[in-house]
Amino acid sequence: MTLEPDARLDAFLEMLAAERGAATNTLDSYRADLLDFSAFLGNGNTLSGAGAAEIVRYMQWLGASDMAARTQARRLSALKQFFLFLLREGAREDNPAAEISAPKLPKTLPKYLSESEVDTLLEAARGMDGLPGLKAVAGLEILYSTGLRVTEMLSLRASALSTDAMMLLIKGKGGKERMIPLSDAARQAASALRASSPAKARYLFAGRDIMKPMTRQGFALLLKQAAIDAGLDPARLSPHVLRHSFASHLLAHGADLRALQKLLGHADIATTEIYTHVLAERLQKLVQAHHPLAAGFKPAGG
Repeated sequence: MTLEPDARLDAFLEMLAAERGAATNTLDSYRADLLDFSAFLGNGNTLSGAGAAEIVRYMQWLGASDMAARTQARRLSALKQFFLFLLREGAREDNPAAEISAPKLPKTLPKYLSESEVDTLLEAARGMDGLPGLKAVAGLEILYSTGLRVTEMLSLRASALSTDAMMLLIKGKGGKERMIPLSDAARQAASALRASSPAKARYLFAGRDIMKPMTRQGFALLLKQAAIDAGLDPARLSPHVLRHSFASHLLAHGADLRALQKLLGHADIATTEIYTHVLAERLQKLVQAHHPLAAGFKPAGG
């Protein structure tokens, strides 16, 4: 049966959800990006029937609009994956986006807090009142000690971290599972939160509707308040900054990239390599601390 263009888009999104475990926000992003290209094509042209020339013109148009290079790259990636899906399904004989290069992305180092700033932030969160304060403390302890993505943390069931188990099983992107070590502080903070939460709450971080998890926006507001109380610039703090802080501090204390890759749930080691700046700093300190020339040592007879 031949699918209509909109049906092909729906089939692509269904594949992402079923085979890759794509979240609702991810699916919405793919849909918006592909519909934007469809709108660019105009009447009389179908999304699934577009060729390389149309895609090149679209990318040139995005570039001329001063759109961020990262956003342009994301939209091209969506097109490549959509046409690859059509190719594999036999709906096309080619992938017209396959040979089109994405704009060069600026190299940016991940933003992270210092260890002392994390301590200050946690201390400020402990001073916050009521259930919001317990959520702030538990969230900070869990994110900083595990490196979880905020969506992974907010999806934790109410029973999570309720035992003395030293490891937590997490289902991450694409439905892939990984084991994460737990700190005593994270378990204790989760226990305190659970004890003060409604008995029927389904999630550890319950939302206003106790049968649903807290939203990312709601948790971000708690972080903002903790940052203000700690005397930190709220613009420097986000759940992802805590994930970067977890990774950077682990490497600074001797962890290796492969171990960090597993903890963060990165499918590709190349993603984890954004933290190599920390390894470079550590190696430099090792040389300065232990190399005889760096210490001013002069060999005998020199």
